[in-house]
Amino acid sequence: MFLLFLEGGNDLSLSEKDRERFMHVDPANIGHSIEGGYMRKEIKPICDDMKLVGIAYTVRLPQRDSAALYYAIMNAEKGAVLVIDKGEDDAYACVGEWVGFMAKSRGIAGFVIDGPATDKLALKKLGLPIFCTGFSPVTSTVNGVGGEVQIPIDCGGAIVRPGSIIVGDADGVIVVPDDYEKYLVDAEIKGALEKERRIKVAQGESYDRRQDFDINDFIAADVEGTIRNFIEKYRTFKE
Repeated sequence: MFLLFLEGGNDLSLSEKDRERFMHVDPANIGHSIEGGYMRKEIKPICDDMKLVGIAYTVRLPQRDSAALYYAIMNAEKGAVLVIDKGEDDAYACVGEWVGFMAKSRGIAGFVIDGPATDKLALKKLGLPIFCTGFSPVTSTVNGVGGEVQIPIDCGGAIVRPGSIIVGDADGVIVVPDDYEKYLVDAEIKGALEKERRIKVAQGESYDRRQDFDINDFIAADVEGTIRNFIEKYRTFKE
Protein backbone atom coordinates (compact mmCIF):
# COMPACT_ATOMS: atom_id res chain seq x y z
CA MET A 1 0.00 0.00 0.00
CA PHE A 2 1.34 3.41 -0.95
CA LEU A 3 1.37 5.72 2.03
CA LEU A 4 1.29 9.44 1.34
CA PHE A 5 1.32 12.07 4.07
CA LEU A 6 0.86 15.73 3.23
CA GLU A 7 1.62 18.33 5.87
CA GLY A 8 1.83 22.07 5.81
CA GLY A 9 5.29 23.53 5.48
CA ASN A 10 6.84 26.94 5.80
CA ASP A 11 4.81 29.82 4.41
CA LEU A 12 7.86 31.04 2.56
CA SER A 13 7.97 32.29 -0.98
CA LEU A 14 10.96 33.29 -3.04
CA SER A 15 10.57 36.04 -5.58
CA GLU A 16 12.49 35.83 -8.83
CA LYS A 17 14.47 38.88 -7.71
CA ASP A 18 15.58 37.18 -4.47
CA ARG A 19 16.30 33.96 -6.30
CA GLU A 20 18.67 35.86 -8.59
CA ARG A 21 20.27 37.49 -5.56
CA PHE A 22 20.94 34.06 -4.07
CA MET A 23 22.35 32.88 -7.40
CA HIS A 24 24.95 35.64 -7.23
CA VAL A 25 26.25 34.93 -3.72
CA ASP A 26 28.43 32.10 -2.49
CA PRO A 27 26.67 29.70 -0.09
CA ALA A 28 29.92 29.73 1.92
CA ASN A 29 29.30 33.40 2.70
CA ILE A 30 25.95 32.42 4.19
CA GLY A 31 27.67 29.51 5.92
CA HIS A 32 29.84 32.04 7.80
CA SER A 33 26.77 33.12 9.75
CA ILE A 34 24.81 29.94 10.49
CA GLU A 35 25.28 27.36 13.23
CA GLY A 36 23.28 24.56 11.58
CA GLY A 37 21.37 23.77 8.41
CA TYR A 38 24.33 22.58 6.38
CA MET A 39 24.37 19.15 4.77
CA ARG A 40 27.23 16.70 5.13
CA LYS A 41 30.11 17.28 2.80
CA GLU A 42 29.51 14.11 0.74
CA ILE A 43 26.48 15.73 -0.94
CA LYS A 44 27.96 17.54 -3.92
CA PRO A 45 26.83 18.57 -7.44
CA ILE A 46 27.46 16.16 -10.29
CA CYS A 47 29.25 19.03 -12.08
CA ASP A 48 31.27 21.63 -10.19
CA ASP A 49 29.74 24.54 -12.09
CA MET A 50 26.17 23.67 -11.07
CA LYS A 51 24.36 26.00 -8.71
CA LEU A 52 20.94 25.46 -7.19
CA VAL A 53 18.47 27.83 -5.53
CA GLY A 54 14.84 27.14 -4.77
CA ILE A 55 12.04 26.22 -2.38
CA ALA A 56 12.19 22.68 -1.00
CA TYR A 57 9.63 20.06 -1.90
CA THR A 58 10.50 17.24 0.47
CA VAL A 59 10.40 13.51 -0.25
CA ARG A 60 11.12 10.50 1.97
CA LEU A 61 11.73 7.22 0.18
CA PRO A 62 11.63 3.81 1.87
CA GLN A 63 14.50 1.65 0.68
CA ARG A 64 14.02 0.87 -3.01
CA ASP A 65 10.52 2.25 -3.70
CA SER A 66 10.52 5.63 -5.48
CA ALA A 67 6.79 6.01 -6.12
CA ALA A 68 6.66 9.10 -3.89
CA LEU A 69 9.35 10.73 -6.02
CA TYR A 70 7.22 10.42 -9.15
CA TYR A 71 4.32 11.96 -7.23
CA ALA A 72 6.58 14.85 -6.24
CA ILE A 73 7.74 15.46 -9.80
CA MET A 74 4.15 15.57 -11.02
CA ASN A 75 2.89 17.84 -8.23
CA ALA A 76 5.73 20.16 -7.19
CA GLU A 77 5.54 23.74 -8.38
CA LYS A 78 7.82 25.01 -11.11
CA GLY A 79 11.15 26.09 -9.63
CA ALA A 80 10.93 23.71 -6.66
CA VAL A 81 13.96 21.79 -5.42
CA LEU A 82 13.18 18.13 -4.74
CA VAL A 83 15.00 17.22 -1.52
CA ILE A 84 15.13 13.46 -0.94
CA ASP A 85 15.65 11.64 2.34
CA LYS A 86 16.80 8.06 1.64
CA GLY A 87 16.93 7.07 5.28
CA GLU A 88 19.76 4.63 5.93
CA ASP A 89 19.93 3.44 2.32
CA ASP A 90 22.99 4.49 0.34
CA ALA A 91 22.88 1.78 -2.33
CA TYR A 92 19.88 2.36 -4.60
CA ALA A 93 19.85 5.31 -6.99
CA CYS A 94 16.48 7.03 -7.28
CA VAL A 95 17.40 9.62 -9.94
CA GLY A 96 18.76 8.78 -13.36
CA GLU A 97 18.50 10.04 -16.91
CA TRP A 98 14.76 9.67 -17.42
CA VAL A 99 13.72 10.85 -13.98
CA GLY A 100 15.98 13.87 -14.52
CA PHE A 101 14.53 14.47 -17.98
CA MET A 102 10.98 14.24 -16.61
CA ALA A 103 11.77 16.68 -13.79
CA LYS A 104 13.44 19.18 -16.12
CA SER A 105 10.47 19.11 -18.48
CA ARG A 106 8.21 19.87 -15.50
CA GLY A 107 10.27 22.93 -14.55
CA ILE A 108 11.84 21.42 -11.42
CA ALA A 109 14.92 23.45 -10.39
CA GLY A 110 16.95 20.41 -9.35
CA PHE A 111 17.48 17.57 -6.87
CA VAL A 112 19.26 17.17 -3.56
CA ILE A 113 19.62 13.49 -2.66
CA ASP A 114 20.94 11.99 0.54
CA GLY A 115 22.12 9.04 -1.51
CA PRO A 116 23.39 8.15 -4.98
CA ALA A 117 22.16 8.90 -8.48
CA THR A 118 22.76 6.88 -11.65
CA ASP A 119 23.37 7.52 -15.37
CA LYS A 120 26.23 9.88 -14.56
CA LEU A 121 27.20 10.83 -18.13
CA ALA A 122 23.61 11.35 -19.25
CA LEU A 123 22.79 13.50 -16.21
CA LYS A 124 25.82 15.68 -16.82
CA LYS A 125 24.67 16.26 -20.40
CA LEU A 126 21.14 17.01 -19.19
CA GLY A 127 22.45 19.96 -17.20
CA LEU A 128 19.82 19.84 -14.44
CA PRO A 129 21.45 20.66 -11.07
CA ILE A 130 21.66 17.40 -9.13
CA PHE A 131 23.39 17.08 -5.77
CA CYS A 132 24.05 13.58 -4.43
CA THR A 133 26.53 11.43 -2.52
CA GLY A 134 27.84 9.66 -5.63
CA PHE A 135 26.66 7.18 -8.25
CA SER A 136 25.36 3.62 -8.21
CA PRO A 137 24.51 1.06 -10.91
CA VAL A 138 21.60 -0.35 -8.86
CA THR A 139 18.37 1.60 -9.01
CA SER A 140 15.06 2.01 -7.25
CA THR A 141 11.74 0.60 -8.45
CA VAL A 142 8.17 1.89 -8.38
CA ASN A 143 6.11 -0.40 -6.18
CA GLY A 144 3.79 1.96 -4.34
CA VAL A 145 4.44 0.34 -0.97
CA GLY A 146 5.49 3.47 0.90
CA GLY A 147 6.80 7.00 0.78
CA GLU A 148 6.04 10.46 2.07
CA VAL A 149 6.07 13.95 0.64
CA GLN A 150 5.94 17.46 2.06
CA ILE A 151 6.97 16.50 5.59
CA PRO A 152 10.04 17.56 7.63
CA ILE A 153 12.94 15.33 6.64
CA ASP A 154 16.61 14.80 7.44
CA CYS A 155 18.79 15.22 4.39
CA GLY A 156 22.51 14.98 4.91
CA GLY A 157 22.19 15.79 8.60
CA ALA A 158 20.14 18.95 8.00
CA ILE A 159 16.46 19.29 8.84
CA VAL A 160 14.54 20.37 5.73
CA ARG A 161 10.92 21.44 5.89
CA PRO A 162 8.54 21.94 2.99
CA GLY A 163 9.18 25.47 1.80
CA SER A 164 12.72 25.78 3.14
CA ILE A 165 15.11 27.73 0.94
CA ILE A 166 17.84 25.51 -0.49
CA VAL A 167 21.12 26.88 -1.84
CA GLY A 168 23.92 24.74 -3.24
CA ASP A 169 27.09 25.01 -5.28
CA ALA A 170 30.40 23.18 -5.66
CA ASP A 171 31.07 23.49 -1.92
CA GLY A 172 27.84 21.77 -0.86
CA VAL A 173 24.28 22.51 0.24
CA ILE A 174 22.80 24.65 2.99
CA VAL A 175 19.27 25.23 4.24
CA VAL A 176 18.88 28.97 4.63
CA PRO A 177 17.14 30.17 7.83
CA ASP A 178 13.56 31.33 7.35
CA ASP A 179 14.49 34.94 8.12
CA TYR A 180 16.80 34.83 5.13
CA GLU A 181 17.05 38.51 4.22
CA LYS A 182 19.70 39.41 6.80
CA TYR A 183 21.81 36.40 5.79
CA LEU A 184 21.45 37.26 2.13
CA VAL A 185 22.43 40.90 2.68
CA ASP A 186 25.43 39.83 4.77
CA ALA A 187 26.54 37.42 2.02
CA GLU A 188 26.19 40.17 -0.60
CA ILE A 189 28.35 42.52 1.48
CA LYS A 190 30.98 39.81 2.01
CA GLY A 191 31.00 39.08 -1.71
CA ALA A 192 31.46 42.74 -2.60
CA LEU A 193 34.33 43.13 -0.12
CA GLU A 194 36.03 40.00 -1.45
CA LYS A 195 35.76 41.31 -5.00
CA GLU A 196 37.28 44.61 -3.93
CA ARG A 197 40.07 42.79 -2.08
CA ARG A 198 40.91 40.65 -5.12
CA ILE A 199 41.27 43.78 -7.25
CA LYS A 200 43.62 45.39 -4.73
CA VAL A 201 45.74 42.24 -4.42
CA ALA A 202 45.92 41.97 -8.23
CA GLN A 203 47.18 45.57 -8.25
CA GLY A 204 50.00 44.64 -5.89
CA GLU A 205 48.56 45.20 -2.43
CA SER A 206 49.76 42.71 0.16
CA TYR A 207 47.04 40.84 1.99
CA ASP A 208 48.71 40.54 5.38
CA ARG A 209 45.95 41.20 7.89
CA ARG A 210 42.23 40.83 8.52
CA GLN A 211 40.20 44.02 8.71
CA ASP A 212 37.70 42.60 11.19
CA PHE A 213 40.09 41.04 13.72
CA ASP A 214 43.48 42.10 15.09
CA ILE A 215 45.50 38.88 15.17
CA ASN A 216 48.52 40.58 16.75
CA ASP A 217 46.48 41.84 19.69
CA PHE A 218 44.99 38.38 20.13
CA ILE A 219 48.40 36.70 20.23
CA ALA A 220 49.76 39.34 22.57
CA ALA A 221 46.87 38.89 24.98
CA ASP A 222 46.89 36.48 27.89
CA VAL A 223 45.44 33.64 25.85
CA GLU A 224 46.31 30.95 28.38
CA GLY A 225 44.67 32.93 31.17
CA THR A 226 41.54 33.44 29.09
CA ILE A 227 41.32 29.72 28.41
CA ARG A 228 41.81 28.88 32.10
CA ASN A 229 39.04 31.29 33.08
CA PHE A 230 36.71 29.78 30.50
CA ILE A 231 37.38 26.24 31.74
CA GLU A 232 36.79 27.30 35.34
CA LYS A 233 33.50 28.98 34.46
CA TYR A 234 32.44 25.88 32.52
CA ARG A 235 33.22 23.62 35.47
CA THR A 236 31.25 25.89 37.80
CA PHE A 237 28.31 25.85 35.40
CA LYS A 238 28.35 22.03 35.19
CA GLU A 239 28.39 21.73 38.97
